[in-house]
Amino acid sequence: MDYILNLITRYPALECVKDDVKLAVDSLYERVVRDEAKILICGNGGSAADAGHIAGELNKGFLKKRAIVGTGSNARQTEDCLRMQKVPPEIRDALQSRLQYGIPALSLCEMSAALSATINDNGADFMYAQLVQSLGHEGDFFIGISTSGNAKNVLYAAWTAYSKNLTTIALTGKDGGALARMCDIAIKVPETETYKIQELHLPVYHAICAELEERIFSR
Repeated sequence: MDYILNLITRYPALECVKDDVKLAVDSLYERVVRDEAKILICGNGGSAADAGHIAGELNKGFLKKRAIVGTGSNARQTEDCLRMQKVPPEIRDALQSRLQYGIPALSLCEMSAALSATINDNGADFMYAQLVQSLGHEGDFFIGISTSGNAKNVLYAAWTAYSKNLTTIALTGKDGGALARMCDIAIKVPETETYKIQELHLPVYHAICAELEERIFSR
């Protein structure tokens, strides 16, 4: 199934973001498969919940089971399969029957100890930027979610990601704000009220997760 086409069919108002959604998926697919890039995600309030939701859909099977046996899509996964053969049989059988290949994604919003330490020592504006500084590497991805596009802590994290040569993706409302203007890819859903923006963010990121999974794990 073409999940991007399905998205537009179900939500015609999102026709305006179709090309940007496809660009995000194309970029993620190439780098996750080729370079094992990881994805760092953050937002505030409802957008923080969305960050966790995205990470959850990517880290295990979403619409596919993603069996770990015989599904290695790059050299590292192939090596993992070979090393699994050295695990004691009873443990190996349990792992192979239950574990699924994941797309490495991390919600920065859920690292409470690190976040509270940064907030206490340096201020809330730097809470996500510090984690990007620690965890981000060249070739990784940063997804910043902000309905206004102007959340300072998300914006500082995006600029930190830029400084470390991560590909930056903004998920915002219609205006886009400063975040959309500085990111490599900006998905600006056509609403201006916070709750309406968030209602459109969910089908957008579900389509991204589903399409990425389809491309990687249908081979």
